[in-house]
Amino acid sequence: MDERAQILLKTLVEHYVTDGQPMGSNALLQHSGLGLSSATIRNVMSDLEQLGFVTSPHTSAGRIPTQQGYRFFVDSLLSVQPLETQQIQALENTLKSSSQQEVMTTAADMLSHLTQFAGMILTPKRKTLMFKHLEFMPLSEKRILVIIVTTDGNVQNRVIEPDTPFKAAELTEASNYFNTHYAGKTFDEARQTLHGDLKQMQADISHLMAAALDAEDESNTQDKDDVIIAGERNLLNVDELATNVTTLRKLFDVFERRSALMQLLDNSQKAEGIQIFIGGESGYSSLDECSMVTSPYEVDGQVVGTLGVIGPTRMAYERVIPIVDITAKLLSSALSSK
Repeated sequence: MDERAQILLKTLVEHYVTDGQPMGSNALLQHSGLGLSSATIRNVMSDLEQLGFVTSPHTSAGRIPTQQGYRFFVDSLLSVQPLETQQIQALENTLKSSSQQEVMTTAADMLSHLTQFAGMILTPKRKTLMFKHLEFMPLSEKRILVIIVTTDGNVQNRVIEPDTPFKAAELTEASNYFNTHYAGKTFDEARQTLHGDLKQMQADISHLMAAALDAEDESNTQDKDDVIIAGERNLLNVDELATNVTTLRKLFDVFERRSALMQLLDNSQKAEGIQIFIGGESGYSSLDECSMVTSPYEVDGQVVGTLGVIGPTRMAYERVIPIVDITAKLLSSALSSK
């Protein structure tokens, strides 16, 4: 694509994002700053249409960008608008909270408020966090309360019912052994080490510890708060989505089931930096009319989750991308300081 074609495509995308109206050759001539004739602009736009970057919604209505046009714009023509220092400081202050859950909920609300789209956060999987302390407490002859404290300060209580009854002294011994040998390990590391130590441990005690790990793992699997979503109703104010009942129904079904969002966010977690899925690039037909902008976030240098925004393909990418980027950095800082 030569320079004048790039300028015309950039002009078209920016104006279409702003007002949602197709652009004709006269409007492009006026706003592009190119010293070309209307006939030349029509020829260039015809070439762009044949290449799949633009399309005509109606015969004489001008042109709008396609998914491929948005992708080229984002990859090659985009000039992001960084947030001002005062805005960043205000956002940083907003994320100050006493608990991890509150910080993440606030961050999702912040993404939604700043973009006026739907904000999402894939919360950390607890198995990626590390043990700090574990304690077994007898509730009855065969019911034991397991108290698990992770290094991020999160406290989990689980009740297990082992086949063998345990005395208080045995539970204390098991707690001491676990804290001595597994503190500072992730759930997966603890489970692997435990399996290797089974032969050296009393069988009943080893089964007790395995039951504690399994109870915590089952709890993570059943956790309904794996994805925090805020502001999905903002999408009702997006013209091209609000007027398409079928698209809206599919989109809100995605929010309700969440499995597709979890998969997309989980995949984004494995990549570095900002990821942008435009229309059908997500692989889910329910999101064909939408775009996702995502970024991983960290705790103490380790990637633990992903956050992002869902909006229409006709979004101001130059504004949304830095909002997602700075929110990920601020959330990483807020979580790491706890």
